[in-house]
Amino acid sequence: MKLVKHIEIPVDISFDDLQLSRDPVTGAVAFDLEPVERVCEANDIDADTFLTDDNIGALLSAWYQAHLASGGAPDPVQEQLLAEVEAEDAFGLINVQEGPGTLQ
Repeated sequence: MKLVKHIEIPVDISFDDLQLSRDPVTGAVAFDLEPVERVCEANDIDADTFLTDDNIGALLSAWYQAHLASGGAPDPVQEQLLAEVEAEDAFGLINVQEGPGTLQ
């Protein structure tokens, strides 16, 4: 059973502070961990909780949805990640290429 906790994002931290990027060759996602650590600190959460792929993905996704709902600009890396998750759900992980891909 998963416990859901409402997480507050401090007003001086924005989704853009994460500086999401993606390696065009490997598809690896990189971001600044400091904003995540600050959010965890503000919510009395151990930052190690979010250092697994599943947990950080859920946090970033929820944070991004709140970012958009409050009028924030779309983030191309996060949009790509969300599209991949949607495709994986629809077609299965084995059938989805990660990253921007290239036409051959």
